[in-house]
Amino acid sequence: MKPYYQDDAVTIWHGDCREVAPSLCRVDLILTDPPYGLGDRWSGGGSWQHHKGIYADAKKWDQAPPANDTLLAIIGMAPIAIVWGYNYFTLPPSRGFLAWVKANSMNTVADLEIAWTNIDFPAKLFRESRNPDGRREHPTQKPLSLFKWCISRAGDSAQTILDPFMGSGTTLRAAKDLGRKAIGIEIEERYCEIAARRMAQEVLPL
Repeated sequence: MKPYYQDDAVTIWHGDCREVAPSLCRVDLILTDPPYGLGDRWSGGGSWQHHKGIYADAKKWDQAPPANDTLLAIIGMAPIAIVWGYNYFTLPPSRGFLAWVKANSMNTVADLEIAWTNIDFPAKLFRESRNPDGRREHPTQKPLSLFKWCISRAGDSAQTILDPFMGSGTTLRAAKDLGRKAIGIEIEERYCEIAARRMAQEVLPL
């Protein structure tokens, strides 16, 4: 199987993570934001989002969260794991949690999101607006600054990072900007294309 995109820092695979992930080598960090299973609740944002069809797509791929055995298998691929959407999954007990507190609240969406981790540290929060990077190209696209913060919480040992639910590639972009290596898997080709374009941009200065 040939990667969809590859450079010195990043490899993107177009496919189902249940089929692709078992063939990959062990990595240092799993950093991911899987589907939450909220597809029927998507009503959309501004007119530009409807025009691009990203909310219509979400109704399809966000119908159900990943099976628990899939998540557990993926978490087992690395010594460190950070999984956003903790409250939508059944994951092992943990003492370490991360929270993203959204600076601009809206009545129709959550004011904060929680990530499960297997790191033993006090719970930490990160404050950031919903769209600091401009218009989203994926309906659940997280801020780049948030994912850079996640990588920093994982420490210097997290040199190779896997995101099996890559979306538009924010994990990969954050890793590349921080001088780490990253692997992304995404089942929707349109998001592989978006992620590949984001990877082709020059690395931002640290």
